[in-house]
Amino acid sequence: MKTSTSKSINSKVSFKESKFLTGVIKGKNVAKVKKYLENLHKRKVDLDGKYYPKTVEKLLELVKNAEANAKSKKMNVERLFIKNAYANKAEKRNLGKSKLKLRGRIGKSANINIILEER
Repeated sequence: MKTSTSKSINSKVSFKESKFLTGVIKGKNVAKVKKYLENLHKRKVDLDGKYYPKTVEKLLELVKNAEANAKSKKMNVERLFIKNAYANKAEKRNLGKSKLKLRGRIGKSANINIILEER
């Protein structure tokens, strides 16, 4: 089986949100996932009623990148499925000091990996 991968290291998105969304898209058709992620800006995802704009944007970018990698490997784009999608915690990064708060803040970041497979 041919596979195509795309990954992002130290993305400036929340690990918790990216883990949730990668669980949602795992095992689905790439065309449906792209349509789902493009429409996700307009609606809420889970029961908490949250929007995830940064994470959705990053995942959509990674899915499109993995699809382009599959095209370059001469795989059939219509038969692509997401074999595996996962997120891991990344390095903590310091955001600079502000005028109001005297100390810096630790920023969110995650490593995201998407693997496509032709079925």
